Amino acid sequence: MPYCEVGSYADGDKWEGVRLFYRRYGRGATKVLLIIGLAGTHDSWGPQIKGLTGSLEPADDEAVRPDEEAGVGAAGAAEAAPAEADEAAGGGDGIEVCCFDNRGVGRSSVLPNKSYYSTAIMATDALALMDHLGWKKAHVFGHSMGAMIACKLAAMAPHRLCSLALLNVTGGGFQCFPKLDGQMLSLAFRFLRAKTPEERALVDLETHYTKEYLEETVGSVTRRMVLYQEYVKGISSTGMQSNCGFEGQVNACWTHNMTTKELDTIRSAGFLVSVIHGRYDIIAQLCHAKRLAERLLPVARMVELHGAHLVSHERPDEVNNALMDLIKATKSAMKPEEWSAQPENISETGALISARPITVTMQTDEGANAAVAIYNLLGKLQLSFLYLIGVIVMGFEHMRNIVKVMKPVRVAAVES
Repeated sequence: MPYCEVGSYADGDKWEGVRLFYRRYGRGATKVLLIIGLAGTHDSWGPQIKGLTGSLEPADDEAVRPDEEAGVGAAGAAEAAPAEADEAAGGGDGIEVCCFDNRGVGRSSVLPNKSYYSTAIMATDALALMDHLGWKKAHVFGHSMGAMIACKLAAMAPHRLCSLALLNVTGGGFQCFPKLDGQMLSLAFRFLRAKTPEERALVDLETHYTKEYLEETVGSVTRRMVLYQEYVKGISSTGMQSNCGFEGQVNACWTHNMTTKELDTIRSAGFLVSVIHGRYDIIAQLCHAKRLAERLLPVARMVELHGAHLVSHERPDEVNNALMDLIKATKSAMKPEEWSAQPENISETGALISARPITVTMQTDEGANAAVAIYNLLGKLQLSFLYLIGVIVMGFEHMRNIVKVMKPVRVAAVES
């Protein structure tokens, strides 16, 4: 199995290595690194792997490549030829994709303390994987938490990116909180209580897809029934994510923040950015993605699709087309102004492409200003209330576990 050593950590009196499990698909000079989100594993990128390479057959187990025989790896990556130079020299028109399990999930290492998880640390993991593969540059595409990691990677090592795609992204911190309503409170409670693949699958379906999509008929059954079976099978094969891994990845999302300097670095790095989002995403709200796209102008294009948090599965063709547009624009050396100057339009597939997110400026009187201030305060209170609910639920579970441990054990009387 393909693993990459990305570092080590202290576990008591000894040091343990940190390993990432990864898979490669396809062949070609164009390199694409896919970074998945919270609690997701590498195979969550299935529709994009198929769309970019034409196959879901892993290429890891094939014969060793010439560059690997020459010793290109973590130590030789600095001397590796840039991917774009290979393309210019006719090195092939194909696409090679690599996706992996982030630390804390799947077959990768699960570190015991949440301090070992942050988007910056996980971006360093991704860089180490690129070195291991001998990739000097790559198109980096991330989803949700993976998009946060991709942002950090782009700011840390902009010279290693050909382009950047951010799917269903937010700015981290309070932006990770979904919009508060009855449905979300129910989902949050059920998610925290889910102990089996079946329970987890039911919650995941409602958070990943629109109700409209789930109720579509596939043959004689609904898509919900088909996806439920797939989810249970997938979760059962990789196992439920450990508490350490989940809490660590949540910590990475909660502590994530992109500074103005980091965004300036991305904006001036010379590569194009595509921000892709489902307009009905209840996990990562669309307004946060639009705000990030606006801050990355003129290099960013906003692509709004009819879908939810897992828009990459719900609308795979539209997402894959947007990713291929980004790759082609990079190859043709399209100027940022040209990339972001496309007029707003709605495609036949329902994709709203808007390079420049709309900013509305209003002249208001004192009463209107007060109303806006109250609205913003209520928004903050809403987020705080959701956080409080989550803490209460987790505290309840923790206390219940303590009671179970402390509960006296009944011992049958022994007759003398």
